[in-house]
Amino acid sequence: MTSARPHSPTPPGDARPQILVLRALGLGDLLTVVPALRALRAAHPGHELVLAAPARLADAAEATGAVDRLLPASATGREVPRLLGRLGPPPALAVDLHGNGPASHGLLQALRPERLFAYAHPAMPALSGPVWREDEHERDRWCRLVAWYGVPADPADLRIDAPALPSPAPGAVVIHPGAAAAARRWPPERFAAVARALHCAGQRVVITAGSGEGQLARRVAQQADLPSSVVLGGDVDVPFAELAALIAGARAVIVGDTGLAHLAGALGTPSVALFGPVAPRIWGPPNLPRHRVLWHPDHIDRPLPGDAHGDRPDDRLLRITAAEVLTAVAQLPEPDRTSAGEAEAVRVG
Repeated sequence: MTSARPHSPTPPGDARPQILVLRALGLGDLLTVVPALRALRAAHPGHELVLAAPARLADAAEATGAVDRLLPASATGREVPRLLGRLGPPPALAVDLHGNGPASHGLLQALRPERLFAYAHPAMPALSGPVWREDEHERDRWCRLVAWYGVPADPADLRIDAPALPSPAPGAVVIHPGAAAAARRWPPERFAAVARALHCAGQRVVITAGSGEGQLARRVAQQADLPSSVVLGGDVDVPFAELAALIAGARAVIVGDTGLAHLAGALGTPSVALFGPVAPRIWGPPNLPRHRVLWHPDHIDRPLPGDAHGDRPDDRLLRITAAEVLTAVAQLPEPDRTSAGEAEAVRVG
């Protein structure tokens, strides 16, 4: 596979037809569309697959094994980028894996692709496509989209290989207290209680932090009576290769509904995921023994019972106790060190 490093123009002499895929969101969002990306790659082996996504995801895009090139594209929150700084002829195929339109559809239509894969939207009646479903897992959603257009995709095809880089903390329990919104952040004092208990039980603990989350991670470490050296990241994002090596070599990951949960799923690392405003059936990990989900919904079953972008921890998230998390960690199986390629061989064979 060629490098997925950020690069806008078409490389000189590369006359391959292009597939342009829009997914200008975060790490977890990228990892949930890996099955759809691989299906597109398998169906069009002679095409160049270009992913429009934030530049910081270049290494993660390369790790999928499906992306040839990353076209830097981003917007605030989950908005649609205003423009795609793209040069060259119109793509042979544009694929909207960003949303259900109309803004994302219109952004791709402006490129005049020969074909466009997208969900139907009443504001764009001329565009045919499948009907959007609110109550559908994100991996299934995008596999169903490409399958509707004749490209079969397997939602279970989400594993990626661990990087060659050695883990900075092999066998550690990785705790990630951050999330993009307060609604999905479990209280730091509870993360600290879990970290302290695991450390006292002889487990090595690492606390990870994304960009801007260093203060939160250090607070958790301090309340757990752990040195600040257990914190990885904080001022800037941890480089993807280093983060992936850490997760791939971890004993377990304890995390909220955020990108690191999806990275644990992609690498086959046991995890305990804490859910609140969003139902796990929409964004949860694969239904496998190595992943445990803690969630205490209301009696009304809804895919989005709370505000995923709220400014305070969701009530459902607050119902999870530190004791529950420790019990779930104790029940996790040993890590599966099978590579993505070996896992695929076992699954297909």
